[in-house]
Amino acid sequence: MRYVQFGKAGETVSEMCLGTMMFGQRCDEAESDRILATAIDGGVTFVDTAAMYGEGVTEEILGRILKRRRDGLFVATKVHKGVDARSILESIDESLARLRLDFVDLYLVHWPRAGMRPEEIMRALDQVVGQGKARYVGCCNYPAWLYAHSNAIAARNGYAPLVCNQIPYNLIERGAEVEILPQAVAERVAITTYRPLVLGILAGKYELGAPMPADSRGQTDARIPAWLDKYGESIRRFNRFAADRGLHPAQLAIAWVRHSPAVTAPIVGASSAAQLQATIAAFDVDLTAEEYAEVTGLFDTAVKEEAGGKFPELRRTLDLVG
Repeated sequence: MRYVQFGKAGETVSEMCLGTMMFGQRCDEAESDRILATAIDGGVTFVDTAAMYGEGVTEEILGRILKRRRDGLFVATKVHKGVDARSILESIDESLARLRLDFVDLYLVHWPRAGMRPEEIMRALDQVVGQGKARYVGCCNYPAWLYAHSNAIAARNGYAPLVCNQIPYNLIERGAEVEILPQAVAERVAITTYRPLVLGILAGKYELGAPMPADSRGQTDARIPAWLDKYGESIRRFNRFAADRGLHPAQLAIAWVRHSPAVTAPIVGASSAAQLQATIAAFDVDLTAEEYAEVTGLFDTAVKEEAGGKFPELRRTLDLVG
């Protein structure tokens, strides 16, 4: 396992972040314990959770299995309920109680909402840091302008700044390449990415035209059959590319995300320790520039915009600022 700088926070975390959304949902507490142990044994120091996972059940399970392993871990959780000051301040207390912790390392606003008040949000997040309940604060799913706007408020008022933006990023969902990833490189924003395996689609779990595996998310999540139908041929070529190189599709999918210099840590979840063990191996796979370009070219998923000049390119360029 490699270790990376967490943006401008001055912290070092494992390049893999363990996602815990499956805890209590697709695996019981005993298996969750084995998953956490496997991750730690594999060198993982970064653990991500959220109050909304299982309406708090995931945090409760994590709290029980974390207690003897807290030292050396960088633990992140997220605001529940809303994005007003009261929700931010109440949610951290509730999360800490479920997690059985005195503080978390990172506290994230989970989703922006229409009508949100960034000044109030940044002031409340600063209170959380000031009270010693979180060491750092960040956000999930913020567009680049909102991240910059929020940190301008923090700078004017001396509040704790956002240090992280957690976003979806994979071979199918590539919207972050516009503005967000270039901003991350220029401003040293820690970028954690969820859905690197696209709900299991890039893990070889599903096949176009084949029945959905029993007890899989494909049985209930409408995005899976829709994306299989739309990108089936690309997925088939992707799986063949992986096989030709002796890789599991999940290893290739994670290696593709990791290749971006803007990405700090992909978030990888698992419903079994065996599944996680196989996934950890993906962090030893490095793509050449040629392989990365070839894999990218398998999917026609880059954000498209009409232009008569170079403006679209400028919004995606990672090395524009020296």
